Amino acid sequence: MVKIAERAVTLSDPGHRTACSQCNLQELCLPVGLSETELAVVDQLVGGRRKVARGQALFHSGEPFTAIYAVKLGFFKTEVLAADGRHQVTGFHMAGEVLGMDGISTETHNCDAIALEDSEVCLIPFSELEQISGQVPTLQRHLHRVMSREIVRDQGMMIMMGAMSAEERVVSFLLNLSQRYAARGYAAAEFHLRMTREEIGAYLGLKLETVSRAFSRLQEEGLIAVEKKHIRLLDVSRLRQLLAQASACS
Repeated sequence: MVKIAERAVTLSDPGHRTACSQCNLQELCLPVGLSETELAVVDQLVGGRRKVARGQALFHSGEPFTAIYAVKLGFFKTEVLAADGRHQVTGFHMAGEVLGMDGISTETHNCDAIALEDSEVCLIPFSELEQISGQVPTLQRHLHRVMSREIVRDQGMMIMMGAMSAEERVVSFLLNLSQRYAARGYAAAEFHLRMTREEIGAYLGLKLETVSRAFSRLQEEGLIAVEKKHIRLLDVSRLRQLLAQASACS
């Protein structure tokens, strides 16, 4: 059953349209690599912005799929309800990334997208996106790359679940976040976690206690420094070596 009452999504002023050409995230989002003329076309596509309060849903599993959403501000998690009643986190999404592609094949969403902090997204009607993609080949190619990236991410997650120890999974998770923050111009070796340890565990297939022990061991080894949700990567090269050794042994 769709829990519409739990949604706290508000639409910005309908007269205000987000201009992709003026956005500082365009090199990370769908408009990446477009010419000025092509950007002007895409600008007409974006159907305004939506604000989503922390803890509320942008969309729920089972809702009709009509649009994809580019994260403008904030942080989201996507999750599904497992057969045993657990909430399995399937991904974390930050500014410049796209949400909602789970609904393309079935025309209904198959996960919940929950804001981890007060957030804002750009709404992109998918039927119109498909039409414009036919006119703007660069946009179509990038849309395919985004979809491919989602597939590769899922495959990587399956490999990680099967082959890595708890400590290695946490290292992989932290290095991935580091790379994504760096791509946005933020510090790569120091950042604030938007998600809880429990949510990290639900993503990595680990219990809360196991995640906490992994953080403690990495800190004891001098690889990271942890202060509540604030993380510092003290030795990135050693963290990468740890993962490389794990891959060589798998």
